[in-house]
Amino acid sequence: MALLFVLFLPVLAGSQELIVDNPYKVKAAFLRNFAHYVTWPDKAFSGSSSPWCIGILGRDPFGKILEKTFGGRTEQGRTFEIVRAEMPDELPKCQIVFVAYKDAAKRRAVLAELKDKPVLTVGDAPGFLREGGMIRFQVGDRVYMSINLDQARASDLTIQTRMLEVSRDILENGEVHHMR
Repeated sequence: MALLFVLFLPVLAGSQELIVDNPYKVKAAFLRNFAHYVTWPDKAFSGSSSPWCIGILGRDPFGKILEKTFGGRTEQGRTFEIVRAEMPDELPKCQIVFVAYKDAAKRRAVLAELKDKPVLTVGDAPGFLREGGMIRFQVGDRVYMSINLDQARASDLTIQTRMLEVSRDILENGEVHHMR
């Protein structure tokens, strides 16, 4: 938990318990940090100075939180752009997509469509990793993150060891490994 505290200091309190009135504030902060702790191939970007594109697919649960979290910030010399869409074909080329669909069939369909593309897929649905998503959040009195390492590798994304160390579960080689 100490490493989680270091990685995501802005959203955690010293007591290791979350102090937040809205879990989507925490999720937004994590989305921002993923740009630092995940490595994308060059082909994931249109150009060397193109911005990070953060997509929200489905009904947006964040509201204005994303603009506040990402506004004026950069990572690796790139600014952030937030886009929202109901359907995947409405999204521009994004590096991170939060899949907000409540319907499992819709989630599975979009995750199948994004499979093997250099897009970090993030969600909070219980079956998200088994459906093909890469990172699942659980935010309560603590933040838990589970990672589908198989899918990340298939999409040519590298998740730093530091993130794996603070994960609750890691799906690797088709098996779930409980880390905490």
